[in-house]
Amino acid sequence: MDKEKKFVITINRELGSGGRTVGRKLADKLGVPYYDKLIIQSLQEKYNLTVDEIEKKKGTKYPWLTYLKKAFVAINQNKDELWYYQMINGEQSDMVTSEEMFDVEQKILKAAAEEQSCIIAGRSGFHIFADHPNHLSIMIQASMEYRIQRIMKKQGLTHEQAEKAIKNVDKMRENYVKKYTGKSRYDTRNYNLVINMDNKTEDEAVNLILSYIG
Repeated sequence: MDKEKKFVITINRELGSGGRTVGRKLADKLGVPYYDKLIIQSLQEKYNLTVDEIEKKKGTKYPWLTYLKKAFVAINQNKDELWYYQMINGEQSDMVTSEEMFDVEQKILKAAAEEQSCIIAGRSGFHIFADHPNHLSIMIQASMEYRIQRIMKKQGLTHEQAEKAIKNVDKMRENYVKKYTGKSRYDTRNYNLVINMDNKTEDEAVNLILSYIG
């Protein structure tokens, strides 16, 4: 990947590995936008974006996605916490996404990469941008106990609750990726770089990525 040219970095991560924090910090270091599930879904919901509407917006000359993202600053970060508890209570064991919603997500992500360099977390990015000429694909993972301890601390859960949440989310994400890409998110051939977070801080992981990029 050449960081002197327009690039896209996709980060797939395991729940509790710290991958989201790594992605955000990496985006800050590189001075590029960061997109994840919450941002994409929030943009869809607020602006009721469809494939046809996105195609119309792409026909204009102004950076419409950047404009929408800046205009929409009240993204509810508490959705993350609610999502964890839904996982624990078994209310959403599988990713509920229609074909049309998946198409919209792809359109939004591809539009983001067309406008400027960016970092994208999750959303099958490794597959969506597999043919991108300047793409770096990263997997952030960690041991189960590391992940459990991190979720326990972050969400105030018991060991049993945290483990249940992780297993539910792992299943949901794997089902989602297999459904829409026909691949497994655990197949290391999908990635240029795989980082195990055990005994690493988020900053150390960011520096490792930056060293890899050069």
